[in-house]
Amino acid sequence: MCLAIPGKLTEISIDANGVRMGKANFGGIVKQVCLEYTPEVEMGDYVLVHVGFALSKVDEAEAARTYKALEQMQQLTELDVPDVVDGEDRFPERAPPDSISRAA
Repeated sequence: MCLAIPGKLTEISIDANGVRMGKANFGGIVKQVCLEYTPEVEMGDYVLVHVGFALSKVDEAEAARTYKALEQMQQLTELDVPDVVDGEDRFPERAPPDSISRAA
């Protein structure tokens, strides 16, 4: 089973290869995500992310419901694993959880 997790976009940029990238806040954990499949998203939007790729846009209410369900199933621990950037492990940034928290 594949799992996509909602995150709030806090930054959007174009990387050195011309790929549209962003930073998404997942209840306090910030990770880099690819936005190439969601060209319509803007800063502040919530996106469903699977293995580093934003797959679709969702509204804040849907994101909150998803976080609540994932917390109840204890499925948010995989967010704490490091990203691999340029061949190096980079641990996710910590940020305030914004309007969605793990205790939602």
